[in-house]
Amino acid sequence: MKRIGLLSDTHSWWDDKYLQHFHDCDEIWHAGDIGSEIIIEQLEAFCPVRAVYGNIDGGILRKRFKEVETFCIEECNVMMKHIGGYPGRYDISIRNRIYNEKPDLFISGHSHILKVIYDKKIECLHINPGAAGKQGWQQVRTLVKFTIDGKKFKDLEVIELK
Repeated sequence: MKRIGLLSDTHSWWDDKYLQHFHDCDEIWHAGDIGSEIIIEQLEAFCPVRAVYGNIDGGILRKRFKEVETFCIEECNVMMKHIGGYPGRYDISIRNRIYNEKPDLFISGHSHILKVIYDKKIECLHINPGAAGKQGWQQVRTLVKFTIDGKKFKDLEVIELK
């Protein structure tokens, strides 16, 4: 069983509340638009981090992270891409790969809109944690926490940062 802290679109904005809310997490996942390597370093000082680069990320972050990350955790196959869309409207850049590989969990960011949707067509949970940073049009900054137990997802928690 693994407890996951998920965030996206920090755009170089650090908030100590990230670690306050992720204190019980085994891993932290960042779904892109990190903005600065300092964000990753501060998260990694706390616990292991998995991330993908986003459209604003350059240089070091693009060398360090992939555009699409796939991995298995517990018994769950995960696919993560910053610009990914959502069920029924997956981005053209990833749509075929999602349908061919059929992950159990697809993580994306970019839209700054929190979404948790189950895609019945491919039996895949989609999560976009919204935006944790201050850049963008979102009115509420958000994080997500959840547990992966085998192939099951449970205890999903949406966190609003004031």
